[in-house]
Amino acid sequence: MDGSTLKGRDFLSLHDFSSEEILGLIQSGLDLKAKQKAGIPHPYLQGKTLGMIFEKSSTRTRLAFEVGMYQLGGHALFLSARDIQLGRGETIADTARVLSRMVDGIMIRTFGHEIVVEMARWADVPVINALTDLLHPTQVVADLMTIWEQKGRFQGLKLAFIGDGNNMAHSLLFGGAKMGIDVTIACPKGYEPNADVLKSAQADAVETGAVLSVSNDPLQAAKDADILYTDVWASMGEEDQAEEKESHFKNYQINESLVAVAKKDVMVLHCLPAKRGKEITEAVLEGPHSFVFDEAENRLHAHKAILAALL
Repeated sequence: MDGSTLKGRDFLSLHDFSSEEILGLIQSGLDLKAKQKAGIPHPYLQGKTLGMIFEKSSTRTRLAFEVGMYQLGGHALFLSARDIQLGRGETIADTARVLSRMVDGIMIRTFGHEIVVEMARWADVPVINALTDLLHPTQVVADLMTIWEQKGRFQGLKLAFIGDGNNMAHSLLFGGAKMGIDVTIACPKGYEPNADVLKSAQADAVETGAVLSVSNDPLQAAKDADILYTDVWASMGEEDQAEEKESHFKNYQINESLVAVAKKDVMVLHCLPAKRGKEITEAVLEGPHSFVFDEAENRLHAHKAILAALL
């Protein structure tokens, strides 16, 4: 397993990793996937433990990390905010230091990105960002892995993200910038991605030549796209804004007319869970262009690659 160069590192943002390091994780993910399919044991993390803090609900992330640790020969502990002292006012610094004395790595899914940064500051073991309101980097490793499996390259591909300039949009900007994929975020006015994230991603893109842009026109963004990507309009914690967002986002749906203007072999991706008939139509999600369930499966292999490299 090559990846020893990442041993002990935190995984907070793709911005913190080089193109070579991200490619190494993708290749490791593909290797681990092949081993798992062939029934070849790969207990690289024998005897290692991962503490998983969840302050937001999860299906794919929890499964991928928990099953992943098991398949790598280690053990994962699910720690919901309701069950640990963090939920009762213990500081992040204290939680980080206590966990560091007992586990080999900490995975955290939370709200403010500063919570993950603080956790990493105080922890003596690698901290993995399993989603914050700002970023969702582990998802994008799985997305890139899925794109690589289908397209066999990154350089020169065009990805159009249709929807809210949210944590997924931010991490896709970083992922595209690092790997040479042109990324356009198509969103309604007032829902553009974070300006600082866009600026950092554009600085990253100088090295690969990726073109990053923001548009208010979904049809224009989708034109000749190799990949169409979407996410729910209202992220976790924004349920109270769902109705208001729906009125603004009704034209920002991946549907047959958007697929028609993209490349003939366009891939459709969605990080799930999906609200069918809202950000994506049932016909597209279940159609021949959809690689959504391959993408979901690749969460397991991508997360294993991250764990094997860091721990």
